[in-house]
Amino acid sequence: MVRPTQLLHPPRPAAPLRPAATVLLLRDGPDGVEVLMTRRSMTASFAPGAYVFPGGGIDDADAQAFGAAARRPTQTDLRLTQAIAAIRESFEELGVLLARRADGGWATAEDIAALDRKAPFAPQCTARGLKLAADEVFVLAHWITDRDLSRRFDVPFLIARMPEGQEPVADESEQFEPLWVRPADALARHAAGQFFIIFPTIRTLERLQAHATVQAVLDACAAHDEPLWTSCPRAGLVRGRESRHMEHEPPFGELALVCPDGQIVHPLDWQHEQPVPLLKQVMRLTAPNSGVMTGPGTNSYIVGDPASGYIAIDPGPDDGAHIERLWRACGADLRAIVCTHSHPDHSPGAARLQTLCVQAGATRPPILGLASAATARENSRFTPDRALADGERLALQAPDGTTHTLMAVHTPGHAANHLCLVLLEDGLLFSGDHILNGSTTVIDPPDGDMSAYLASLDRLAALCDEQGIEFILPAHGHVLGDLRRSADNPSAPVEGGARRAIDQLKAHRLAREAKIARAMQARPDGGLDDWVPLAYDDVPERLWPVARRSLLAHVDRIRALGGFNA
Repeated sequence: MVRPTQLLHPPRPAAPLRPAATVLLLRDGPDGVEVLMTRRSMTASFAPGAYVFPGGGIDDADAQAFGAAARRPTQTDLRLTQAIAAIRESFEELGVLLARRADGGWATAEDIAALDRKAPFAPQCTARGLKLAADEVFVLAHWITDRDLSRRFDVPFLIARMPEGQEPVADESEQFEPLWVRPADALARHAAGQFFIIFPTIRTLERLQAHATVQAVLDACAAHDEPLWTSCPRAGLVRGRESRHMEHEPPFGELALVCPDGQIVHPLDWQHEQPVPLLKQVMRLTAPNSGVMTGPGTNSYIVGDPASGYIAIDPGPDDGAHIERLWRACGADLRAIVCTHSHPDHSPGAARLQTLCVQAGATRPPILGLASAATARENSRFTPDRALADGERLALQAPDGTTHTLMAVHTPGHAANHLCLVLLEDGLLFSGDHILNGSTTVIDPPDGDMSAYLASLDRLAALCDEQGIEFILPAHGHVLGDLRRSADNPSAPVEGGARRAIDQLKAHRLAREAKIARAMQARPDGGLDDWVPLAYDDVPERLWPVARRSLLAHVDRIRALGGFNA
């Protein structure tokens, strides 16, 4: 785990979480699923003026009202409490009563009129012979309010079908203007500035619009009786404005690393003019070689500090301006240059960077890495001053005893001479091109090998457990990962975000391989050009020439395993 002394921003405690529950009441409209939303009071302490789903805090009485509610066999006490709270809130705020009469029919307008919205809820329902339909309320999502906010909630977003024969009537105190709206229409109105909704509502509506009917939504949630997703978003700055991101979105891991306590100070915009501090001992300088294959550009990393000196990782292409910026960022105290592999967007700048150091009168830093194999393409030839042994450690030490130790890990697959580096004191993995953020790396035979690549993934996964690695710093894209689950980070995976990212990447590769095998079986007399459209039908056609290279690597592996012989 990252040393607290290396964080850029002082720690700050997050506001305590308050348990709450929200319910999405759904109905089938003429053009698809519609959801009931209302506008919050302009004087509300949380999200004033926003259009929301009904809901609110969980009361002690909700956990004591089990006898008043119908319950599914799989419904835990927690889920039952949340469902009861959501039913109560929808009644108090909108006069919608998710309760059934003794004959099985929904509560009527007469039943609703007989209840007092401000009096204890469950006893009134019981006295009138109504059973709360908690068994018909399912959990869709689990949202935890962002760490930067002063009022925070731990809230399930529940779903239920709107009871027949009822009409919402807002309390005109907390909620106003109830309306039925298609998720797509709500999102379009929000984008046009006509319908203010907050981040969790936006993301929930985005996912809800994928379902054609209410029953489809209910079936998806009932299948596991657990949230379809859990999120505690993080925020950074894009063009100087606040930008929030969920766990699966590319900037999330970087925000977790740089601002673990939710400070909204880190710029997420890609720029090439100056290094971006990630920790006190880690900077990223992105080369100006953005493109289809390189994303925003190749990330050069600088590890160390003024007292210890620096190690540069992946100096990138031989771009004079980029290399000079990299040299200046090291303060002319560069101890070593490490290339993760020999590809032309990673290693050619090493010689120029070394020369700049010598010309400035500094000690000549060695260029380290692995020599390119005979299988490398002509533009990927590379010979280091010295080869790094697998497991070798490169140590920087400051006079005060602070150390920064990089361990080399041989990871063939993307290239035969690929290696990764682990910053041992802080649990950081510099993954080169083996693991990227936002795309999967190309495995291009003969220098690329899919079996070797997958084996290297397994080795990196094991290292995450052994070394407590929580974050991956790729050669292209933002930092990946998250802190491990804790009371302050409840939405994170138990095993840590880096390990989960690797597991998901391997699962994706194997799923693609299975799809390729099916394509080969469907077209046994075909070739690569016949199989690409079948195996990569979910990828834009303009990327098929690139996908074809990885497809070949999968085909070689499938045939080596005896899975298909044509």
